[in-house]
Amino acid sequence: MNEIDLTLLEPVLQTYGPQGRTALLPALHAAQDLYGYLPEPVAEAVARALHVPLADVHGVIEFYAMFYPQKVAQTVLHVCNDPACGMAGADALFKNLTSRVELNLDAPSGTSVTVERAPCLGLCEHAPALMVQGAQVAQADRRSYEDLVRGRLPRPRTLVGGDIAILTANCGKNRPTTLEEYTQSGGYSGLRRALQSSPAEIIAEVKASGLVGRGGAAFPTGLKWEGAANASGDPKYVVCNADEAEPGTFKDRVLMENDPHRILEGLLICAYAVGASYGYWYIRGEYTAQMEIVTHAVEEARQAGILGGSVLGSPFHFDMEIRRGAGAYICGEETALFESIEGKRGFPRIKPPFPTTHGLFGRPTVINNVETLANLPYILAHGAAQYRQMGTEKSPGPKLFCLSGDVVRPGLYEVPFGVTFDHLLNDLAGGVRGGELKAALFGGAAGAFATPQHLGVRLTFEDLRAAGLPLGSGVITVFNQHRDLRDVLLRLGHFFADESCGKCYPCQLGTQRQYEILQRVAAGSPLPEDVARLQDVGWTMTDASLCGLGQTAASAVLSAMRHWPELFVPAAQSAPQAQV
Repeated sequence: MNEIDLTLLEPVLQTYGPQGRTALLPALHAAQDLYGYLPEPVAEAVARALHVPLADVHGVIEFYAMFYPQKVAQTVLHVCNDPACGMAGADALFKNLTSRVELNLDAPSGTSVTVERAPCLGLCEHAPALMVQGAQVAQADRRSYEDLVRGRLPRPRTLVGGDIAILTANCGKNRPTTLEEYTQSGGYSGLRRALQSSPAEIIAEVKASGLVGRGGAAFPTGLKWEGAANASGDPKYVVCNADEAEPGTFKDRVLMENDPHRILEGLLICAYAVGASYGYWYIRGEYTAQMEIVTHAVEEARQAGILGGSVLGSPFHFDMEIRRGAGAYICGEETALFESIEGKRGFPRIKPPFPTTHGLFGRPTVINNVETLANLPYILAHGAAQYRQMGTEKSPGPKLFCLSGDVVRPGLYEVPFGVTFDHLLNDLAGGVRGGELKAALFGGAAGAFATPQHLGVRLTFEDLRAAGLPLGSGVITVFNQHRDLRDVLLRLGHFFADESCGKCYPCQLGTQRQYEILQRVAAGSPLPEDVARLQDVGWTMTDASLCGLGQTAASAVLSAMRHWPELFVPAAQSAPQAQV
């Protein structure tokens, strides 16, 4: 430990020390950028400067996957292991990279390299994907080892299509839209209209639009705002949830890297409506490039008088800061995200009380995800009536869908609510690649399986609910008839067992037991009682877990058991059933 030069850390501590515990994650990120890891002397120095107990600092370091308490290689390659990347050859890629590291083949002089498996990196349309020191790599199996290690990596370009282009209007350039470009195309006109109205009128307009949360919970946005606006207590906060980590989803990433001002405008409209003067934009730790883009956009807005005192010359004052996560899926849950901003481990809180009255720092808070906020500029600029001309009566507006897996044109598609799954898959995305449709996982790891019989289902909240399928955040992963769904379920089981925060017993133990059983299922040798065990564990997690992670950790498995019971019996017995 004697080689640790703490003088390098002094500027970091001077910056973050006065902020106290809430700056713990930013301070740890900055310290790790300096040293490559977080040794004991560094943890002690951060604890002293921020007045946080050392035990709590260690608890945070150990909780988040992207913090390293022990020394690591100079270059770390994270290979994605989600179902989409698994189908695209992630296991072979991991084995190849690992063997090259072990043999030191092609390694640049003086560079130490390690290879790690990682959960979904938000690059599902670019499978197999990996991350190199925070840089995102598409189709990594096509990159040479030397290029990966040296960082010669082109920016991934996502296919963006669909029937309409409201939320994705500025997503075709494969570069961030500047403030000048955004305003020239009508940007911030929704905010200007909002500032000429009363907060109550804005909330009424959002309620009239029928907008509901696009992160998965589908709670009415205007109703949430109204609750926070009417809550007693100051200050009030607004939060943009960009901790997008659901396997199969990448829509927030595409919006942030192409059109950050649209999201910022939505956040400002929200803040004005609920009476908040400060906000946070929380971005998942793996999205380093997107964080840089958002940081630049926020600074552009601040310099132009769109952020800070007297927003656009009005009496409204609002400012914000960007926070980076550190690799914890659970922080997508709103209260766990609050805990993270407050400098703690991302444990979900018991509800009630709800965030609208007791949220961030115990104050009234509105938290919306990226896609939800991106809808607001259009609603305020064009009105609720025009917004409702898209979609259906019960599901108005546009919706983004992330398609990946066995699909000819994987990418991000924007459609009005009400089109069929068949239209999205076959007309827009080119159909199934490599065979016929066997299944499609709706809603990501926390979702459920559709079959070919569901092709005619309309993509609306009401129609999908009637079909027993979740809309979730708009994730659809496609599997052709040659795929072994046992392997898919095993990957999902591992994901939840690894990502469970451990706060509540049903999820902590249930995800582990589910994964153990799925290991036997994937090997073709489940025990006779495993079907009953999976059902028991699944329903127990669903009914008794504290937050949405545990409540949905068994959804895909229970869905597969209904559609393909033959998958859960020994392989020798399932073969005749599969031919029937």
